[in-house]
Amino acid sequence: MKKCVFFSILFLFTAINVHAQQVRVTHGNVGWRELGTTVVKFTVDKDVIVLAGNDWFRQLKFHVIDAAVEMLNMTVVYENGVPQNIPLRFVIPKGGESRLIDLNGGERRLRRVEFTYKSGVPGFHGHAKVILFGLK
Repeated sequence: MKKCVFFSILFLFTAINVHAQQVRVTHGNVGWRELGTTVVKFTVDKDVIVLAGNDWFRQLKFHVIDAAVEMLNMTVVYENGVPQNIPLRFVIPKGGESRLIDLNGGERRLRRVEFTYKSGVPGFHGHAKVILFGLK
């Protein structure tokens, strides 16, 4: 019985903690939708988030967890295969968000987002979670 109560409390605490992290990430982001997540390990300097679905978006932004990331460049490939190269050149601090990134032509359907990056802290070799959001 004690084990059952212990595991029930542990499960409840974990569920509350996960929910609190999700609220913290998306709080104040009305209209923003999470498009994809990747873990950057700073051993590779390029990553791709492939998008599924038929939604239209007009702006993008990144949210970073665990470590600072210096975003260098981003290529958005639209549904029709046409790429848009967007120079970024900014550091997103641990727990922070990027600036808003406008897409050419207003609302567009996206196929994938490719981005190049490096650690925002010189000599850091850990990892960071990068979440891509889109605004309809």
